[in-house]
Amino acid sequence: MKNSEITMNPNELVQFLKKPANDFTREDIIKFIEAKAVNSLNFRYVAEDGKLKALNFVPHSREHLETILYGGERVDGSSLFSFVEAGSSDLYVIPRYRTAFLNPFTETPTLEILCSFYDSSGKPLESSPEYVLRKAHNRFIASTGFNIKALGELEYYVRSFTDELYPLVDQKGYHQSKPFAKFEDLRVEALELCARAGCWIKYGHSEVGSFTKEGEDFEQHEIEFLPTTVDVAVEQMIIAKWILRMLGYKYGVEISFAPKITVGKAGSGMHVHLLIEKEGRNVLVENSRLSDTARKAIAGILDVSKALTAFGNTIPTSYLRLVPHQEAPTNICWGDRNRSVLIRVPLGWIGASDMIRDANPADKSQIPEITSRQTFELRSPDGSADIYCLMAGIVTGIQHGLEMENALELAQKLYVDYNIFREPARGAGKKLDALPASCWESAEALLAQRSVFEKGGVFPPGMIDNIVRKLKAYEDKDMSERLYGKNEEIHELVMKFLHCS
Repeated sequence: MKNSEITMNPNELVQFLKKPANDFTREDIIKFIEAKAVNSLNFRYVAEDGKLKALNFVPHSREHLETILYGGERVDGSSLFSFVEAGSSDLYVIPRYRTAFLNPFTETPTLEILCSFYDSSGKPLESSPEYVLRKAHNRFIASTGFNIKALGELEYYVRSFTDELYPLVDQKGYHQSKPFAKFEDLRVEALELCARAGCWIKYGHSEVGSFTKEGEDFEQHEIEFLPTTVDVAVEQMIIAKWILRMLGYKYGVEISFAPKITVGKAGSGMHVHLLIEKEGRNVLVENSRLSDTARKAIAGILDVSKALTAFGNTIPTSYLRLVPHQEAPTNICWGDRNRSVLIRVPLGWIGASDMIRDANPADKSQIPEITSRQTFELRSPDGSADIYCLMAGIVTGIQHGLEMENALELAQKLYVDYNIFREPARGAGKKLDALPASCWESAEALLAQRSVFEKGGVFPPGMIDNIVRKLKAYEDKDMSERLYGKNEEIHELVMKFLHCS
């Protein structure tokens, strides 16, 4: 690790220990706690509802601290997961040292560590979402020799009382700055705190969907991360959601990651960018064009995209977002730089190395070669997602594509180069399948393709059954038709799921 990657790293543990987080040991954690007079320690873990849980400790001696750090603790699994029976509910939570960070909100120095779940025999809990992702990625690496990196885009609304000064402009919030984006400071503070907690931040900005309704402002923002391993990419989004909610609580405003706030306004997505590497080299591009590997991976995700909504769009209001003309996908297709499709291939700095010279003619210094930053972006998921299961499903879908005999043909068939909402006539000859329109349809799609996700033991069959039961329990089949024009009922539904995951 370069020295600058230590000195410039915002995570105080990395700076103090002078090593990357992946190399943290138990002794490192103890050394930091003793040197910084840390009085409290919190175990954090994500259960079935997607929210970050807490177990608080106040160690009274080094021996007590060591016991906590190597032995973990017991928790009631039946209160965390519906698939764990009360008759045999104990689970272990064991800390992952690389995830340690200082809590930025406590007056007393407090260390936070994310944990994994283990069963009574000391083995990883098979249906723990975190372990399902680990299985999916390990299987992918062993089978293909490739590695997958990912980054998330976390969109959210800030709900506050209407401010008469510099009012919000309806659906025109994209990249607005203060004073028109009144919660820019909250977002910037969140970026800083996320970085100190170990997140790799790409940038933050205000988003399109700001609006005012009945004396309340709803200001939309986004935080985007940098590519990293799939497990860390998930952890970044989980930590960021917690930090944003804590900041909202601190400043007396409400933060919501709900997929839809009101009909007719842009919803909030949680887009996921993917790239595939081999020996550290991005293999999505070959000879200045999208590689066959990339096309096969895209085809694989498209082939299971209906089923992926069972992990990425998990509440009824998810399907109020997946409608035409609201910057959300509805049909199963892909394209270059196209924001109307399900999978977008964004600009990747291919053949665009001279821009900086044109913008800065006085700078004669040597310009480093721009390595490929190409990704492809799945645009369907939203803030209700079970992020671990979603990422495991995406990894499984990519492997499915690499193994499909007809993957390249499918990719060619599902490619579009036009706005499918504004120019539907251009696609008259293409039959594009639609994404599910309800949790019920999503569950049916998962049942139809469960074998893809159960392959290699990645998703346990009982876990698939449980997800299907939860989705069908909403009884939201034909919901959009039933609620059409019923604004009060829609508002009640939105409020019910305002704080999803």
